[in-house]
Parts: sequence; structure tokens; C-alpha cells
Amino acid sequence: MAEMMASAATGVLGSVINKLAAMLTDKYNLARDVKQGIRSLQDELRTMEAMLLRLEDKDDDQIDPLAKDWRSKVRELSYDIEDCIDRFVLNHSHGDGGSTANFVHKAIQMVKTMFKDRGIAEEIRRLKRLVSEQSERGKRYYDINQCLLASSSQPMVLLDPRAPALFQEARDLVGIVAPREEIISLLRCEDKVHKVVSIYGLAGQGKTTLAMEVYHKITETAFDSRAFVSVSQTPDMKELLRNILSQISKSHGGQMLETVEQLIRTVKECLKDKRYFILIDDIWSVSAWELVRSALPVNDNGSRIITTTRIEAVAKSCCTGIAAQMYQAKPLSHEDSQRLFFKRLFLSGDDCHPDLRKVSDDILKKCCGLPLAIISIAGLLANRSKAVEVWVNVLRSIAAAVDKDSPIDKMKRIMLLSYVDLPHHLKSCLLYLSVFPEDSLIDCQQLILLWVAEGLIPGQDRESMEQLGRSYLNELINRSLVQPTKVGGHGATVKQCRVHDVILEFIVSKAVEDNFITIWNGNGFSKNYSSNKIRRLSIQKDISSRTEEIAKMIKNGAQIRSIIIFGSNSVLVNKHATEFLNSQVLRVLNIEGEVGECSLGNVKSLGLLKSLRIDNKFSASKLPKDVEKLQRLETLDVRLAKLENLPCIIQLHKLVRLFVDDSVRLPDGIRSLQALEELSWIDLGIQSVKFIQGLGDLTNLKLLKINWPYSTELRDMKDHKEACISTLSRLFRHLRELHVWHSDRDGTCSFMASCVPTPPPLQMLRLDTHNLNRMGPQISSLVNLTRLRISISGEAGKEGINILANLPMLLSLTVVLFIGKDLDSGIVYPRHAISRQGFQRLLKFHFDNSLCDAGPLEFEPGAMPKLQRLKLGLKARCQFKFGEGVLGLQNLAGLKHLAIDINCGRAVAYEVEALEDDIRGAAAVHPNRPILQVQRIYQYAMAQGRSRRPSDHAIVEA
Repeated sequence: MAEMMASAATGVLGSVINKLAAMLTDKYNLARDVKQGIRSLQDELRTMEAMLLRLEDKDDDQIDPLAKDWRSKVRELSYDIEDCIDRFVLNHSHGDGGSTANFVHKAIQMVKTMFKDRGIAEEIRRLKRLVSEQSERGKRYYDINQCLLASSSQPMVLLDPRAPALFQEARDLVGIVAPREEIISLLRCEDKVHKVVSIYGLAGQGKTTLAMEVYHKITETAFDSRAFVSVSQTPDMKELLRNILSQISKSHGGQMLETVEQLIRTVKECLKDKRYFILIDDIWSVSAWELVRSALPVNDNGSRIITTTRIEAVAKSCCTGIAAQMYQAKPLSHEDSQRLFFKRLFLSGDDCHPDLRKVSDDILKKCCGLPLAIISIAGLLANRSKAVEVWVNVLRSIAAAVDKDSPIDKMKRIMLLSYVDLPHHLKSCLLYLSVFPEDSLIDCQQLILLWVAEGLIPGQDRESMEQLGRSYLNELINRSLVQPTKVGGHGATVKQCRVHDVILEFIVSKAVEDNFITIWNGNGFSKNYSSNKIRRLSIQKDISSRTEEIAKMIKNGAQIRSIIIFGSNSVLVNKHATEFLNSQVLRVLNIEGEVGECSLGNVKSLGLLKSLRIDNKFSASKLPKDVEKLQRLETLDVRLAKLENLPCIIQLHKLVRLFVDDSVRLPDGIRSLQALEELSWIDLGIQSVKFIQGLGDLTNLKLLKINWPYSTELRDMKDHKEACISTLSRLFRHLRELHVWHSDRDGTCSFMASCVPTPPPLQMLRLDTHNLNRMGPQISSLVNLTRLRISISGEAGKEGINILANLPMLLSLTVVLFIGKDLDSGIVYPRHAISRQGFQRLLKFHFDNSLCDAGPLEFEPGAMPKLQRLKLGLKARCQFKFGEGVLGLQNLAGLKHLAIDINCGRAVAYEVEALEDDIRGAAAVHPNRPILQVQRIYQYAMAQGRSRRPSDHAIVEA
């Protein structure tokens, strides 16, 4: 039975109507009068759904408070009805159906209370008194005949390439150069004084973008240690200090340090004799700044700190008692506002019709030079016709919303306009983002799977629902409501995203108002905690102070549909994790963070759980022994759970994704999981022959990640190795993505050879090999391959490179060269030349020879004509052995981004700095002036030698 989507607008009315229709089928064999009751119930629910959709199309200011109250009651009622249906269906499917007539009677009475039923129990009478008046009043206010049901089919939306470019290249487009240089001048100082610059200004004004530009512009050669952290409105100070520590010291991860005091002492010790550069973003309180400052020593080594905040008083606090300067962020000029606005809507400002240019000037005046407001309005217009009357209507809406407001109020009103303009299905998906803490980097695939598990995506089958979820995410990005932070090599798929804190504040307020999410974020529970039933619970910060209260609520919370836990919540999880699976209607359980030992006990009831994820960084976890009761489970993600054992999972026949750590031994009956499509981190060396043979029977498997170690006792057995080759040969014929770590040199060639000459559908391959030339015939057959990552521990000659160059669909390529312990480094060619033949579609290229004594990379004229992103790993010590680190960079005609990792191991400072100078010089003369990022790695392993760093520690710019 395919579920209709849940919605912030209508609760789960769509799902309820669909489930009632399923109950009319022969499966339940209901009596005639019962079926009549169900049809009557459906009719009334459709009317209610239409009214709710009509209300959702209006601005909140246009809705009578009584109508809002009626809307809330109907939404809550829809959840209760669905819970009732789900329990009935679960019981019916296991031989305990109870009284069907009683169930239908109860469901009908729950809805009839809204209108006319008079013969019902006292509790229902009370609901009638509260709801019936609003129901009748709603009928008077809204013409039901004009209320249209939302269409269940939407066209697929592709990612607009201009949308991610807007965020990636904002520094080149919005007048960032002048303020950036001004802040750098404030930081520049001839003596060794410790200095702070505090940037303050309105929300959405681009403070973080400006600070990050300065942070990237000032190069690492000027400082011993660098770090960037975001504080946020409800900071987790332990996590923040651990973050700083992980960036300034590779030997300290902070995992074993349990208190803030311990972390402060450790950070301070690491920095006491160093010249450091720290960026502390988004500080909301003086107390938060003072705690962070206590970890940063004033050592007179010329250290620099940048802070950003919305609050002038906090900025003054950052500048107290030390050499410091405040900088007030300025709004964009009208010219820069135009450039940012037109970049989103047109290829250039010249493409804008003169009539639209006049309207756009008036729109931009309303945005007050706030970059976020400009981007938001441009995102709204990007989905509309470029007609003057359309833009004029948007201008009128903006004017009505923002006139006479303060700048910060204008920003909120513009957010509301963008939200009201969204289709109903996108509103629900946007509001769901409020489950993530502020400043979260959100994995897009995980987000889409959560949308599906929560019933926010309509569809008949899971794969089409996931594709539609990707379309929804693309549309939110195209509308500039979600910011892409990591884009796939081909530029068409966003892998990671975030929500701007101003937008997050808005959607949290809407989600709480609609009782869509209940949140604990460190400041306490959201306003809807005590006044409503909790449907979705997001615990975003440590809740130890109210652990018993929340545990009791979860234990008795029969209506909770999802529990999502972040951060350090060891007290809650250690003591009460066994209560999490109490609810029959629970669909999502996601535990992420430092939570200590996590034992889920036993499954209390046969439920609806679809997604179970445990990301427990430092401690062991235990799954329920009777996990097989979770018959609707589709995703089991325990790869970071440090499982002590894995209970029998072979009866989870709807399981689609299984993610475990490679130390886990899986049961022999894996072949029974025929729905399985994704399986990752399986160590073939510890699995039985029977398991490996069963693995080959999983004909729906699309993604597989395995370790195939060179030498283990099991692998050396002939039967085991033959089983591995046979199974991988069969799977290779239908896999779309395959990752093979530490692969057997002979075995890899054997299973890949079985697919020649039939081209497999494989689109992504990650592989270890000793000899690239030997793998040539097998790799050349992968004509559908779009992404390839290959690690080579031996020979990588011209013939091997040419094989890769001729893959016709290749968009992203990563090649890592390193020398095995038993290999002679001399067999690696001293220079790798890329000719104009081949690589015709390649957009992203990562070439890392920083771990071997290999020569430079050379790009000949016409090489890689479409390449946009280039990342290189270079070894500084080879600088004078082979000459320049990169040759022919100017021949890459499409280059936009250049990233360089320099291995400083055993190199003297002069060699490192000379290589950096060569790279910067080549980038500076490139016609495209690509964005350049240079990073030193293994800097602690540098040899002693002459350094060209000036004695006054002057700041060096990229």
C-alpha cells in the first residue's frame, strides 16, 4: 500500500484517506454498513483537506485566529486517526484484528465531532464544543467549491547550475574585495602584538562570508595553527572546543577529554608558544565569547582572531582589554546588489530587459542591501515567468510586507513571502529541516531518506519517491532556501547542504507553530512542548537536566513518530534507550553524537519503524535481540555504532540499506534479504564461504562497499577466494556503485574480466590496484562509468593514463599514487603528461602523488577541455628533483577552482615556500583567475632548514 505524503499543511489527512481506501478492498472483508461508514468518513476528510490547503495558500496575517485554531485541531486529529488505523492494521495482519466495526465507528465519531454528532461519550462532547464552532466558521469564511486538492504528480526539478554558483562564487560577485582588504589591513601589524577584529552587523548581511574570505585569503605560511568554528545561539562548548583542538593539533582529538575545563587547558597548552589564526563565527553572548577566549592564550607571537556577531555589545566585549578593532558590516551598494540579483536570474545583467530592470531596481531598494534578502527574492523570481506584470506583483507583495519595518523585520517578512510562495509539498520538506541543529552540514541522501520515511514524499514505489525527494531538494536550492556546501563532480547533484541561520530561525518558528516538530535546543523545549501532543521530537543539545522527564514522555508517547537525538546525551541514551521502541507509530529513530553505551533492549511491539540509525562515535551499542520484529524496516545504519554483535537480521525482508562496520561478521542467510539494494563495509576476509555465496544472489543490489584484504587466513583458502571471485563476477553485472578496498591483485582482474564484452551498468568505481596497465582491458569496458577513484601502489604509466582518458562518460576522476613497502619507487614515471586526446567530459580531477617520489603533472594544450575543478597533492621534497610541481596549468581552458595539498614531510621550509610561490604564480596568470586554496599537510614532519618567512611575521596573502 503506497502512502500519500504527510504535510505541514494538512497533517496526515492525505495518508488517512489513502489508508481508508485500502480498507475497502477485499483484504479486510468488511461488512456493507462498515464500508459505507468508511466512504462517508473519506468524504468528510477530503472536505477538511481542501479547506486546509486553501488556508495554507494564505499569509498568516490573512487568517482569522479562530480559523488557525480550527486548522490545528484538524491536523492533530488526522494524526490520531492515522495512529488508530495503523494499530488496527498491525493487529489485523497478525491475527488480532479486534472489532473492525468498533474501529470504524470510533474513527467516524472522531471526525463527526467536528460537525454534528450528539450521541457520544463525554470526552468526544468536549472535543465537539472546542471544534464544531471553528468548523462552521471555517465553512463561512472559505468557499469549499473553490478549494482544489493538490496534484500528486509534480514534474522532476533539476538543479539550476546558477544556484550553487551563487554561493560558491559570491566572493567574486558582491563587492567583497574592498571590505576584505579593509579587514586584512586591520589585522596587519608590524610588531608581534596579539590582535582581534570583531565584525558585527545585521542578520543576512554577509558577515560569515566576509570573515571566511579573509580567513582563506591570509595564507597558512604566516601562522603555525589555524582554526574556524561557529558558536551559534545555543552552543555546545565541549564540541566547539574539541573542534578547535582537532584543527590545531593532529595528535589531540579531544575524545578522551570529558570536561570543558580539560579542553580549555589542552587548547591553551597547544597554542601557548604558537602564532595562531582563529575565526570564531556567530557569537551570541558575552559569556560564550569569554569562555572561548579563556582557551586562547595572549602570547605576543603575532596571533590573530576574527569574530562575527549580530550584537554590538558582544563585539565590544570581544575587543575589551586587548589590541582590537570593531568592524561594522555594510550593506551592498545598489550596483553590487544588482550584480548579485542578476547573476541568479540571468547569465549577466545585460540579459535583463529594460522594463524588468526598472522593476528590479524597486525590488532591490526593498532589500536594503542585505545579500540574503536579495538571494531569497531572486530565488522566488527564478521559478516565475520573466514578465513585467509578474515582477510587479512580487514587488507589491514585498512592499506590503516590509514597508515601515526595521531591516531585521524586513528580512523575516521576506522569508515569509518565500515560504508562502512554496507549493504545499515543499513547505513540509523545508520545515523538516528544523530537526537539524544550527550550522549543521546535512548529508543530502540521508535527508531524502528521512523525508521518505516520514511520509513527506508521495509515490508508488520507493525508488521513484527518492528521485522525487531529490527533485524537491533541488527546488529548495533553486529557490535559495537551502545552501549547497558540497556539489558532486558533475555539478548536477548536491551531496551536502546547510540552512542559513536566519532561514533556520524562521522555519523553526513555523514548524513549532504548526506542531510539526518539537525541539530541545539547550534553551529549553520549544513552545509547543506542553500544549500539544509530540509528533516528532528533535533533541539537539545535552538534555541531562531533564532526562527523567523526557524519558517518561517518550515511554508514554504512543503518538511519537520520530525521535532524532544529536550531541552529548549519554545520560538519556545510557539509561533510557530501551524505551525508544515503545511506540507502534514510530517511523524514525536517529541517534547521532557522543552518547556513550546505547542498548535498545527489546522491541516492545510490532511497529512501523522504517529508519534506524545509530552514529555513536566513542562507545559500543546494542541492537534489540528481537530486531526481526521490525518488519517494515528499510534502513539500518549502524556503521559507526561499534556493535558488539549483530542480531539475526535475515527476516527483515523489506530492508533496503544495511550499513555496518567492517569488523562485523554477517549471518550466512544473507540471500533472504532480496530487497537489499545497498550494503557497505563488508570485510570479505572474515565472512564465511556460505555468506559470500549468498551475497551473489542479491540481484537487486546496486551499491556495495567491501574490504578484500591481501592476506588473511580465510582469504588464502582456495574455496574462499573462488567464492569471492564468483560472487563479485555475478554482482558486477548489475551494480551501479562498487568500492573495493585492499583488493586482491589477481582476484580483481578475474571478477572484472567476466563482464567483458558485456558493458556493466556500473557508474561509480573505487578500486585499489598494483598495476594500472594490467587493469586496462577491464576498466576500458566500463563505458557507463561517470566517477572513478583508483589508488595505485605500483606502476602508473602512460598506457594506464590513456585507458582512463578514453572512458567516454567519465565526469570525475581521482588518482592516488603511492609506493608499497615491497616496491621500487623508480618504476613510477617521472612525469605524467595529459594530452588533448581523451577526458573530453571530465569536470573534476584529483591527482595525488604526495605520497611518492613522482614527477610533476603536465597538461598539454587542449587537455581536459571541460575541467572546472582541479585538486593536486604534491610532495615539496621533489620540487628540485623534477622541477615545477605543475606544468601547463594555463592549458586548462575551463578551470574555475584549484586546490593544492603540499606534503611538507622531510622538506625544508624553502622548498615548501618555493612550491607555493610556483603554484600561486601559475594561478595568477591563468586567464580564468581560478579560486585557489593551498594547504600544507604533514607540516610537523618538516626538516630543519632556511625559511623565507620575514622576521616581523607580516601577513602573507594568497
